[in-house]
Order: sequence, then structure tokens, then C-alpha cells
Amino acid sequence: MTVAHQGLTGLLDTEAIRKDFPILDREIHDGKKLVYLDNAATSQSPRQVLDVLTEYYEKHNANVHRGVHVLAEEATALYEGARDKVAEFINAPSRDEVIFTKNASESLNLVANMLGWADEPYRVDHETEIVITEMEHHSNIVPWQLLSQRTGAKLKWFGLTDDGRLDLSNLNEVITEKTKIVSFVLVSNILGTHNPVEAIVRRAQEVGALVCIDASQAAPHMPLDVQALQADFVAFTGHKMCGPTGIGVLWGRQELLEDLPPFLGGGEMIETVSMNSSTYAPAPHKFEAGTPPIAGAIGLGAAVDYLNSIGMEKIARHEHALTEYAVQRLLEVPDLKIIGPVTAEDRGAAISFTLGDIHPHDVGQVLDEQGIAVRVGHHCARPVCLRYGIPATTRASFYLYSTPAEVDALVDGLEHVRNFFG
Repeated sequence: MTVAHQGLTGLLDTEAIRKDFPILDREIHDGKKLVYLDNAATSQSPRQVLDVLTEYYEKHNANVHRGVHVLAEEATALYEGARDKVAEFINAPSRDEVIFTKNASESLNLVANMLGWADEPYRVDHETEIVITEMEHHSNIVPWQLLSQRTGAKLKWFGLTDDGRLDLSNLNEVITEKTKIVSFVLVSNILGTHNPVEAIVRRAQEVGALVCIDASQAAPHMPLDVQALQADFVAFTGHKMCGPTGIGVLWGRQELLEDLPPFLGGGEMIETVSMNSSTYAPAPHKFEAGTPPIAGAIGLGAAVDYLNSIGMEKIARHEHALTEYAVQRLLEVPDLKIIGPVTAEDRGAAISFTLGDIHPHDVGQVLDEQGIAVRVGHHCARPVCLRYGIPATTRASFYLYSTPAEVDALVDGLEHVRNFFG
């Protein structure tokens, strides 16, 4: 262990944690040990989650809610039990405020469509404005563009500073009395920036606008308290927080969910149906049409159990220290430029960078040959790349099982990349 590592290793027992994740033992490309640094795209799942999924399919697999046989009752109890776990995990006032979706993208589309179809005072129309930011994932841009195109609402956004922060110098001019919804990311998936929620929410509340927060890069890495955020909607996804793919969450305030119309129609979301009209079930079922992602929700519940067993505060401290170390080491690499904050202050564990004039796709390919998995491209945040005049970035992202040794492996790998391209 190096001196540089000593201050990091005591925050979490990463050696023990890594034993819970079978995939981290993989060797690839002729015996090279896998160094997985693509956690902002998808995290890995521990045995505790994989075992729960296997047990569900082996012993309890059935559709939920309407069956009276044993398997249906067991599946329903597991599915609704997962809702309880998620509600507690995010400090939701009520379990009925937790809606299961297939991912954060669907959650954000759900909000946009509800507001497009809503009656006053929530309705978005040609006389209203929608506010987002330039650092959003495409999932928090395209739904609002579609809504503005359909309704005639004006789409506005906050720009970025040169160091990767939100430019709120014109806060009162962007969020106005015409603003109906402000939707922004809590932690950027490309810049790593942790945004100043309080200032944005305060201004939105002053003008009576609703607030939607994309917490996909926050929920896996730090305590998430929807009541403390004071938002109206919060979206996140399961596959970035040790859960399976195909499961997402939308939390919404109870009174809003009661007043707003459903997005999808079908089975389970109804109260009564005739050939002339239908009435809808109360939330959350009003927004969960058809057979839901049962196994995904149960797996997410197991992931919540796993994260709670370690402690979100401990995970946050570990990642902060590791990010601080990673920023320091990466800045030692000649020709490397971090796109986003160059300190660990108010930033998450995803670090995007360029390496001289070497294209990020070439960087990623050479790193892969050494067993190092990173993400390359615009990370579904192309406006950020346009803002900084770059075609793409290489992104390394860390999680609770990431180690200083993996940071060192990345830095060594980047030196190999530089040598490879002369």
C-alpha cells in the first residue's frame, strides 16, 4: 500500500465489498484483471441482489395484485415490499408517492406528459415556459423539447461556466412568472457537478413553478432525501445503484399525483372501465399500467438493502476521497484536461477528460486492451460537448467498490495510450 492510499482505505472495507461482486473477479483480454470504471453508465450488482432475483424466479414468479393463489400473493408482497424500501431510502412521506418505471428516462417523460395533459393550474401551454440546463442528460432535454413543440411553450435553460458549473447569474431572468416547470440534474453525469439545489428551488417556488430533479447520479452515491430537496418530482434509476436494469423510480408529491392525469393506459391503472369511459386507480397504481417490472423492483429493493447495510454516508465519504485522489492523479498526466470542476468540491465521482488530440474513442479502445473499462462519447449530454468545443470525452466513474489502485491503473493506462500514439 502506498502512502497516497493510506488515507483512503479506512473509509470503506473495499476488499470485503468487492468479494460481493462476482464480475469484479473477471479477467479479460488474455488474463488482464478487469478494472471497471464505467459506473455512471451502469453499476455492477452484488451477490445479495443476484440471489434475490434468482430466488424470485425459482420460487415466486407470478403476476401481481389480482391473483388469489399463493405465488401471486407472494409476488405482490415482494413487489410492494420493494416500494416500502425505496420510500424509506429516499425519505418519502408516503409509499404511495413511489412510482415504479422502467428507468429514469421514462420517469421524466411521465412528468412531461402529465403536465402537457393536465388541467390548470399545472397545464403547460403556449403561454408558459419550461426551464432546464445546458448540462442535462438527453433524458432531461428531449422530453421537454417534445412538450414545448406540442404545446407551444417556450423552452429556456441555464448555461455553463468555463469550470463546469451552472451559470445562475441570470436566475431571475430565466425563471419568471411564466415558468411552469424547472427540471434539472442534481449531479451531472458528464461533468460530475453537484448543483446548488436550494437556490434554484427557492426561485421556482417564488414564482409558483414546479420542480423536477434528475437524481440518477445522486441516488447511488449519497443520502437522498426528497423532503429536504423540496422538489415536486424526483427521478432515478436502479441499474446505477447495484440494482438490475429495467427498473426506475419517480417520486412525486401526493397531492400532485392525485390531481395529474395518467400517462399510460391499460390494466392495473384503472378503477372502473366501460365502453364509454374509465376511472383511474389512486396513485401509485394510476401510473403503473400493465404488468410492472416486478423482478426489477424486487431486485432494486435488494439493492437498497445492500446499500443501507454499508451506509450511504460512508459511501459518499469514500467516493469523495477517491474522487479527490483521482483528480489529483489525472492532472499529473501530460496533455490531459478535465472537462468540469478540477477539485472534488461539490462534484460527484464521474470525471470526464480529453487527452491532447487523441480521440476519446481511441483512448477507450487502448484502455480496454489493458482491461480498463471507461465510457467514451458525449455521454448523452451532447450540449455540454458543444459548449466546450469538443467532439467527445473519456469518462472514468467510480463507486463504492472502486479503489485507489484502480485510479493508479487508469493513470498508468493513459501513459500507455500517450506512448501508443507517440
